[in-house]
Amino acid sequence: MYVLVGVDGTDASLTALEQALERAREAGDDLTVAVLVDADAAGDSLASTVRSTVDDSSVDASVTDVNGTPASSLVELADREGYDRLVIAGGRRSPLGKINLDSFTEFVLLNATTSVTLIR
Repeated sequence: MYVLVGVDGTDASLTALEQALERAREAGDDLTVAVLVDADAAGDSLASTVRSTVDDSSVDASVTDVNGTPASSLVELADREGYDRLVIAGGRRSPLGKINLDSFTEFVLLNATTSVTLIR
């Protein structure tokens, strides 16, 4: 399976990366990690963290920097490159037990044409 993981530097996205790496190790997925950097953020530190995490795993995954609006850039990359699955972090449980989505997660879920795995 051709899998794209979006990482924005949050703890949840780094957890999603670790889970995607574990699945890739078990299932033999072809994994690409998209480091989502907006213009104002310090992307070098995040990219180093991601590359270190990938290097420490036994998975041969590629890492690419994605600039621009994170959600739309990630969806465009997934569509353009023909990924089978998109993995992102997001969502919190409300006091009533329903899921609350931030704008990034909602945009990806509503606009991606590929299957999306949401890691919470």
